[in-house]
Amino acid sequence: MPPFVLWVSRLLPTNPIVVRLVHGGSRRLRHLYIRSGYLAIMMLILLFALFGPATTMKQLAQRGASAFTVISFGQVGLLCLLTPVFMAGAIAQEASPRTWDILLTTPLSNLQIVLGTLFGRLFFVLALLLSTLPLFATTQFFGGVPGDSIFLSYAIAACSALLVAAIAVTLSVTRSAGKRAVFVFYITVVMYLFVTYAIDLFVRWNQPVSGTVGVYNTTWLTAANPFLALESLLMANTYVVPDVTADGGGWIARMWVGRPVGAFCWACVLLSLVMVAYSTLRLRIIGTRGATVAWHKRLFGRISSTGQRRLRTVGNNPIAWRERTSRGDSFLGRMGRWLFVLVGAAAALVVIILFHRAIIGPVAFQGALLTIVVAEIFIVVLTATNLSGVAVSREREDGTLDLLLTTPIQPGPYIAGKLQGLVQFLLPMILVPFVSMGLAAIYVLIGFGNKNLKTSIMVGTTPTSVPVLLPEGAILVPLVLVAFVSLCVMIGLGWSIKSKGTIGSVIASFGVMLVVAGVLGLCAAATGSNVPVLGAVLNALSPVNLTLATISPELVMSASLADLPSARVSLIVGSVIAVLSYLGIVFALHANMKRTFMMTVRRLAGSN
Repeated sequence: MPPFVLWVSRLLPTNPIVVRLVHGGSRRLRHLYIRSGYLAIMMLILLFALFGPATTMKQLAQRGASAFTVISFGQVGLLCLLTPVFMAGAIAQEASPRTWDILLTTPLSNLQIVLGTLFGRLFFVLALLLSTLPLFATTQFFGGVPGDSIFLSYAIAACSALLVAAIAVTLSVTRSAGKRAVFVFYITVVMYLFVTYAIDLFVRWNQPVSGTVGVYNTTWLTAANPFLALESLLMANTYVVPDVTADGGGWIARMWVGRPVGAFCWACVLLSLVMVAYSTLRLRIIGTRGATVAWHKRLFGRISSTGQRRLRTVGNNPIAWRERTSRGDSFLGRMGRWLFVLVGAAAALVVIILFHRAIIGPVAFQGALLTIVVAEIFIVVLTATNLSGVAVSREREDGTLDLLLTTPIQPGPYIAGKLQGLVQFLLPMILVPFVSMGLAAIYVLIGFGNKNLKTSIMVGTTPTSVPVLLPEGAILVPLVLVAFVSLCVMIGLGWSIKSKGTIGSVIASFGVMLVVAGVLGLCAAATGSNVPVLGAVLNALSPVNLTLATISPELVMSASLADLPSARVSLIVGSVIAVLSYLGIVFALHANMKRTFMMTVRRLAGSN
């Protein structure tokens, strides 16, 4: 074999790290179940989308195109959620000094280590993506879906996964993050997607295509967000690429604005190559680092003058104290958490100021506020699920659980401490939706001279005036969110106790919460659109639906808006029922986990 071919082969196909990760993961039934379940869900969605009454081939083609659009957006969203989960191991495990010390003593080159870590874990994400390609290809038989749209949508999804994976590996190689900062990485990905999409909505609403209602031009942010790039590809009738050449734009503008799909894919590939090159050059430096005190710990007083940590009050439950303090002990973790608080409050304040100055109207105000609050809720729920999903399985992997079992701590206080510590750690983040909606509620109640605090909607054939925000939502949404986050934490802890590794527990936790939130949201929205009063009560069971009901009630409980006072009372009653129900489920799960904890732990002993 020629030396060059052998060198290329050792970089990826026969790379020992790639072989170890792919061979080990491919033999696990869990990965087979994940791929099979993912493919089965996609098949069912496409099947139900094509079913219906007797239709013409043209209508069938339109259904196939609509189903493909929905599945494509869902696929990109799932990959953006799952890629950080799969790559969390690269941050949490390879960031360990022991792992890197061993790798640096092997004959592997820097590039082999970086590419092996990147593509060894990215393989499972790409396999999940490609498993649906034959399914989407069948939509060609019905027409309505161009072949290039299929491949371009897959290119957007694959490039998104590549970029997220490259960022994770860069954090791992530079040891800029560890186990405590994995959730910061996750939050950053989700927040970036929501923020860029919200800014694009604001820009496009203020720059519609002249003479056409509901048609907007792509913006400079389109090529910076996978969902926007996909929207410009699949919804080209309403999200139109402008003619940049007519405006005299240069080649950069023609590429970035005129071809957003290609610009996004090339940007992801180039950024990934830059990060891989940087990681390759930076790799050996981590082996020469000594034990030093970080500058931020000296600056903020986390280390005393003698070089030892200052004593802190533990409290009644040491497990709760450990979860609350150790999770945010890193500078990156603290900075990410409080930055999320500041950004969320600032975004809501900016929207209120724009609305007060009549720069945006009531509908745009509702849309912007809804985007901000729903994004905050998503980030809080995903962070809670991620943290709880690794709370016990991580300790099983590093051997900490074996040490804890030798102490007098019993299963009941141990699980309760995990729950209490994680919820306390997440409280500053949970307060962000409260602050965002609280500022908007205060503005709506006081008015400050604004005459556009109500919007007109159609209830059946009757126009009805409703406030741009139901002020009680500022109290109801955080209450339901705290109870829902507690449920997320308990479900994550349950899977973390039963799973051997962190990746499996987090994926299982995400799957359960996705099903629970999806079923609650869809059923509540369907009921709210057809059944008065009861629909409003059911919409309060989900924090996302409750947010929709308080900001844009016509979306989820239009049937109850004929009697708005009764609908508002129903939301309050439903919120109380939701909080009590979630807390009851939390106590029931705690009792069950306490009873089976020792048996489960002993069964999995030594499986790390």
